[in-house]
Amino acid sequence: MAAYRRPVLRNLFDESPTPHIAHPPRTHRRDFYVATDGSYRPDRDGGLGVVIETRDGERVARLSVPDTVPDNNVAEYRALHLGLDVLAARAPRDSRVGVLVDHDGLAANVNRAILAGRGPDLRPPHPVSVPGESTRHWRGIRARIAGFDEIRAARIDSSENPAHPLANAPDQYAHVNREPDRCVLPDSTDRLFGTDERYPPPSRANRNRSNGVSGGEPASD
Repeated sequence: MAAYRRPVLRNLFDESPTPHIAHPPRTHRRDFYVATDGSYRPDRDGGLGVVIETRDGERVARLSVPDTVPDNNVAEYRALHLGLDVLAARAPRDSRVGVLVDHDGLAANVNRAILAGRGPDLRPPHPVSVPGESTRHWRGIRARIAGFDEIRAARIDSSENPAHPLANAPDQYAHVNREPDRCVLPDSTDRLFGTDERYPPPSRANRNRSNGVSGGEPASD
């Protein structure tokens, strides 16, 4: 009997806030999810961690790479830049992508950039503030954002981030870099038949029941 792979990243994305962008039910239907993390240690090398899955929970890639960076901010931006580069090489351009990071400013900046791309003057509704030494990686992140059909970022706790151990102990997880390359396309059922957007996924439908309030999110961005 085949084992069912629980879609870890999809579940985390569904349960997490997306700064500056409402989280209506339709936004849960991502094709790919990429979780990244960067670590900084003043006394030794840090690391970059990347985990990519399809919405069905199939693993596309994992990376655990030692890296030397000047601070934690650069590590986080560098990790997301790496993760999006890897995904871009393996996913169609019309993919819908969910990003998961445990850095508040990075998640907010990704969503600000998305909102800016929708506006008539290409300016975000909230100012983007990028740490100085992360500017080059931010340019790469923005280029990747523009290359996908739809993308947004969710903020998760580091304790829940599957990329966190990969970033913090690259010497222990070097074996994941030897996993074979995969280009797994998600099941196309959602695109073929759609889903009723009036109702949120079960994970969100049960929220706030104790208050007698329905758990749905606003139905527009």
